[in-house]
Amino acid sequence: MNSLISVSNLQKSFGGSAALSGISFDVQVSELTVIIGPSGCGKSTLLRCLNGLELFDGGMVRIGDITLDRKANLSHGDFNNLLRNLREEVGMVFQSFNLFPHLTVLENVVLAPMVVRKVDRRSAEEKAREILNKVGLGERLQHYPSQLSGGQQQRAAIARALAMSPKVMLYDEPTSALDPGLVGEVLAIMRKLDDEGMTQVVVTHEMNFARDVADRVIVLAEGEIIESGSPQEIFTAPRDERTRNFLQRYL
Repeated sequence: MNSLISVSNLQKSFGGSAALSGISFDVQVSELTVIIGPSGCGKSTLLRCLNGLELFDGGMVRIGDITLDRKANLSHGDFNNLLRNLREEVGMVFQSFNLFPHLTVLENVVLAPMVVRKVDRRSAEEKAREILNKVGLGERLQHYPSQLSGGQQQRAAIARALAMSPKVMLYDEPTSALDPGLVGEVLAIMRKLDDEGMTQVVVTHEMNFARDVADRVIVLAEGEIIESGSPQEIFTAPRDERTRNFLQRYL
């Protein structure tokens, strides 16, 4: 199997309290992995460690050819260069949309490729229009975030991440801030990306999405992976009592 993401013995603590205790897993190319578990179990911390927003205390994260290893004897400058390179390979979509309110949808999407990857304006706009059409916002290019629904804003945030041509897309509860009626339009984009072969890691409480779309489901509890497997295994025959108790709340 061709592993695009590899996590080994990942550890992270806050103020002496362990948030992640020896997390290890792999994600294959084009795989959609869903991470579930109760609030406070470490799901968001894990995602933030994967893209370098949170520096972990021990263990290793590899995405593509870039490896962050806390045992590696790197200079401060070399480590920061690795972080920068890692973040360029990973798209991140948060609960809140984090769009720049003073920029149009098109300007929000072209900004990072122009500033970070030094793409010329014409090429950046051409790609941005293509991506915005893909996410159903082709007619909203000149709208400002305040003129969009929550679902449209989140789709714009996904488009902004895709504009950097990431190898991996990470989502931290991407539908939790949306009205129920708008959730489906965001999940539909993630389904489309899955069909196109994008590697995605999704933290969500949308259990139907996890059951219907995921290639693999990872269950976290108290900073540890308590089980992982196919959606059929997790949702029909969970082995751990904590998984069964968690799923009873949603199914």
